[in-house]
Amino acid sequence: MKTEKMCGFDNLEYEKKYWENGFVYVAGADEAGRGPLAGPVYAAAVIFPKDIQIDGLTDSKKLSEKKRDYYFDVIKEKATAYSIASVDEKIIDEINILNAAHLAFKKAVEGLNPAPELALIDGNSMKNLPCPFELIVKGDQKSLTVAAASVLAKVSRDRFMDKIDKEYPQYMFSKHKGYGTKLHYEMLEKYGACPYHRQSFRLFKNQ
Repeated sequence: MKTEKMCGFDNLEYEKKYWENGFVYVAGADEAGRGPLAGPVYAAAVIFPKDIQIDGLTDSKKLSEKKRDYYFDVIKEKATAYSIASVDEKIIDEINILNAAHLAFKKAVEGLNPAPELALIDGNSMKNLPCPFELIVKGDQKSLTVAAASVLAKVSRDRFMDKIDKEYPQYMFSKHKGYGTKLHYEMLEKYGACPYHRQSFRLFKNQ
């Protein structure tokens, strides 16, 4: 893919607020996969250098699959540090999806080297992080670093779902990535649940 500027943004307002106050390692973190009926929830955390420039990078949901794959490699190349973590469907069923998402965030932030001095977190709730943090609602649309984390998490999860599609092709995971689409519900009615399905979620219409 050419590297000319694509639709997106280069918003470092939140990062600069901390950089200008002496912080060096400011992480952005986001998750992918809270809503699906199957598979893990993923989270990623990224630390960028102060001179970072990535034209067109934005919220992963606003990018095509081709662009996400392109930025996935660019982000890893340009980051000071990055970390990708997941929490599987069995733990999601044990502790619920919100707690599982928090755990994925924690694992991703803990995986950064160097350790962040502060983390910018997409969303409105978080707990048990190993560093101070700021919550940003729709952070993946407001912070370049959070947007980068959203891409790493989304691409990593999608690739995992493509992998298990080969293990359980009847569910067509590559098409819906585990989300509750009409096709996915039809496959569940036809074949029942597989080991990757979240048993604590409503998988069937008569539940």
